[in-house]
Amino acid sequence: MEFYREIMNRLKLSILLFFVISFSCVLTSNAQKNDFSGQVIGWSTFNFSEPFLTQGGLRYIPDYKYTKKLKNNLVLKTDLSINAYGNALLYGLDSIETDYNIKPYRLQFGLSGHQFDLRLGLQKINFGSASLLRPLMWFDKIDPRDPLQLTDGVYSLLGRYYFLNNANIWLWSLFGNEKTKGWETFQTNLKIPELGGRIQYPVLTGELAATYHHREGVFDDTFADTLSNKNGFSENRYALDGKFDLEIGLWFETSLIHQNLDYTNQRYQRLVNIGADYTFALGNGLNVTTEYFAYQKTDNVFGKGKGINFGAMSLNYPINIINNIQAIVYYDFTNNDFYRFVNFSWTYDNWVIYVMGFWNPDNFQIYQNVGEANMFGGYGTQFMLVFNH
Repeated sequence: MEFYREIMNRLKLSILLFFVISFSCVLTSNAQKNDFSGQVIGWSTFNFSEPFLTQGGLRYIPDYKYTKKLKNNLVLKTDLSINAYGNALLYGLDSIETDYNIKPYRLQFGLSGHQFDLRLGLQKINFGSASLLRPLMWFDKIDPRDPLQLTDGVYSLLGRYYFLNNANIWLWSLFGNEKTKGWETFQTNLKIPELGGRIQYPVLTGELAATYHHREGVFDDTFADTLSNKNGFSENRYALDGKFDLEIGLWFETSLIHQNLDYTNQRYQRLVNIGADYTFALGNGLNVTTEYFAYQKTDNVFGKGKGINFGAMSLNYPINIINNIQAIVYYDFTNNDFYRFVNFSWTYDNWVIYVMGFWNPDNFQIYQNVGEANMFGGYGTQFMLVFNH
């Protein structure tokens, strides 16, 4: 496995060098556009449950975008950005844990035309209409409570073709992604690329879409020691989703994941989301989003399964052009628990201030895959200061 990690690291370095060489070849052209921007983010989080937790951190994400117009209406695009961060977590008053890193955030090279788009490198791939509890969170880990919607990308090749009737088709191949993505529990075999695709087709006042993805998974060393078959497993994902505008916005997402595991009789995972949103003519406009989410494991596609059910509601109200307030409430129907989150924001030119509060069960059942879930168990507050340049 170390050999293949080295191969993937060399491939990633080759992609980066390719970007640099591309820049050197085209920087003399007049039909080009360069854009450098970035975000400086500082935050402090206080969790008042036992034990008392305090976290402080600083993050900087510089982003360079390059665009060049070519012949035949072709456009060359490049997006390079870095995620540099450091934070410290204090347990009570006697233990401290630090974490820091500098890593690529986006390393993306693209070529687009009138009806197609082709992208290669470290990029964000996401789709679907759900926003609070997403069955189609396959390749990202976007947390709806995060006002900045930050997420790591995936190394991949993505192609999209757009038909004249607004239908479109996606094809992708993922490679060299060591960490788990989306809902994944086990990592992917680095020896074998992941493959998938998606078709979106306009229907009435909206669209329907079908999606498929295949990968070969591997077990971590600790888990593999308990199995008779240590070679990993195959995983296939199937999804159907749609969104329609009928006075109110309506959508659904369904996902079926099959893993040929030999240690369990729950080889299927079923995920379903039904949602709606509407903006009421109250004051400056109150936007309300509601979703119902169900997750089950079963050994039969249509059989009874075991899992968890959630309801969610998001309220978003712009007080004025500077201030905004958002509240999100989740209800765990299985365990009869409420999750509460509120976010006040102030925007002043390039500065944005966020003051957030949360009140959740100690045993956190949602967003365990996005990281730092334990930090938001119980109740507490978070302060965030963002500078955009």
